[in-house]
Amino acid sequence: MKNRTQTGFTLYELLTTMLIIGVVLALGVPNMQSFRQNSRMTAAANDLHSSFHLARSEAARSKNNISICASADSSLDTPVCSGGFEAGWIVFEDRDADLVVDAGEPVLRRFPAIDTDISIDTGDVRNYFMYASTGLGRRDVEDTVPVSVMVMCDSRGNVTGGGGKSTARVVVITPLGRAAVLAQESQVKDQGGC
Repeated sequence: MKNRTQTGFTLYELLTTMLIIGVVLALGVPNMQSFRQNSRMTAAANDLHSSFHLARSEAARSKNNISICASADSSLDTPVCSGGFEAGWIVFEDRDADLVVDAGEPVLRRFPAIDTDISIDTGDVRNYFMYASTGLGRRDVEDTVPVSVMVMCDSRGNVTGGGGKSTARVVVITPLGRAAVLAQESQVKDQGGC
């Protein structure tokens, strides 16, 4: 008679494996949700920040006015500056400084709507920032004041999250046009909070 070796799992091995998988999922799934929210917030803040850097450097390079404005229809051939930054925004060459994409004024970058869980508060109805041909910020456009602070919040509000940073972000733009992202809970609170 030949001895056959049997392969497979015993019931105890299967139950132990299932227990370990259950513990890992119970601990990992809530952390993944927080990780996803943090990633979305960081990506949106970085996109805004990079828009300001692009506009500033392009203004100095091309010696033209460059505008950043909220645009709900950023994907159209001729987008319009309107709405809030949550719906998207554009960076374009604004030679006549009228906050309108005219013929011959190229759109340098288009950004689609951000995640629906994220809100961007600009204080008032400010939805643009313009750089002069020198690369410095302009404040004399249509007798309005450009955006200077953008508070970005999601459903978590302004609480300390991963890495000791706030779950909210603030993009601050100086009158000279220098942009910075603030990520400390106290900094977000100082700018109005969520």
